[in-house]
Amino acid sequence: MTTTSDIDVVCLGESMVTFLPARPGPLADVPSFDRAIGGAESNVACTLARAGHRARWVSRVGADGFGDHLVRTIAAHGVDISAVERDPERPTGIYFRTDGERATGAADPATHPSGLSEVLYYRAGSAASAMSPATVRPKAVHAGQVLHLTGITAALSADCLALLRALTSARTPAGSGAGPGPLVSFDVNYRVGLWRTPTAPRAGAEVLRELARHSDIVFVGEDEAAAAWGVTGGPEAVREVLREPAVLVVKQGAVGATAFVGDGTAVFAPALSVDVVSPVGAGDAFAAGFLSGTLRGLPVCERLRHGHLMAAAALTDAGDLAAPPAREVADRLVVLDGESWGRLRLGPGWTARGAQAAAAGRPDNPGEGEPEVRSV
Repeated sequence: MTTTSDIDVVCLGESMVTFLPARPGPLADVPSFDRAIGGAESNVACTLARAGHRARWVSRVGADGFGDHLVRTIAAHGVDISAVERDPERPTGIYFRTDGERATGAADPATHPSGLSEVLYYRAGSAASAMSPATVRPKAVHAGQVLHLTGITAALSADCLALLRALTSARTPAGSGAGPGPLVSFDVNYRVGLWRTPTAPRAGAEVLRELARHSDIVFVGEDEAAAAWGVTGGPEAVREVLREPAVLVVKQGAVGATAFVGDGTAVFAPALSVDVVSPVGAGDAFAAGFLSGTLRGLPVCERLRHGHLMAAAALTDAGDLAAPPAREVADRLVVLDGESWGRLRLGPGWTARGAQAAAAGRPDNPGEGEPEVRSV
């Protein structure tokens, strides 16, 4: 892909200040919290920036200390924050969470099933929920090769939904002389709690399918497709209900991921064996890895493997924003033969050790017994 823009990827969406328990246990029993940041779209922007791409984050934050913290932190990762607006009337959103997987089904979050994250959002009426076609500058959004969006934004407000509909439906007419717009990347990111509407319980699911059908690259988990649309039967069944996207990536958890491209090709890449520290942020990291490979024009299998490597970095780190593997290390890993790829097992600290090995001029063939990239 080529462009004359200074930006590779624009990521639009809400970021919030996150409060993480200082010790394990349910929120009701935690006496203190550590401050961090969270937001699917800014996570993708930060990961891409740290991987060497030019990323921009577009959003709104309050004119408050939490807004200051968000903007400073995201900028420190190398992300362009020039299009972030400050809202003097609305606050920056915050949320509290425990570690664990996010619920995708209709289970009552108050029961806190084993292994699921307990999440409490305080984002109603936030500055980001005021994003709309009237408040977001078109030039700022369309500046890159890729525009990355998620279904989370669509759930924030009617104005946010109108914005996402405008961004996913708009296409530059052929022969207009205006040039092609960016590829629209859309991560379904189904959050059952955000779409819990007693009067229209299926409205959110249909909105997400509509937005996905108007996008160029779509990411969706098998579990999300089952929860939102009742789709079962594997990646092929998901493709049957989402035929329109030029690229559809169906994430299959610890099994791997399958990418469908427009010519009918289906490419599967198995996931890596990982010693999981925290599952939070892995989906955003996977999207960043796949988009990184897309920007570089890599084969689809290598794009998927870059996604798995970025996800492995997130899974083996306690925070939402793990350091991605050094590009030279990742590039050598993604071209391993299937047997060597399958033997990799990655644990905490593997990205740092891989970067050190790369700086020292090794390993020539990661996966062949090199401890720097085979933590167990």
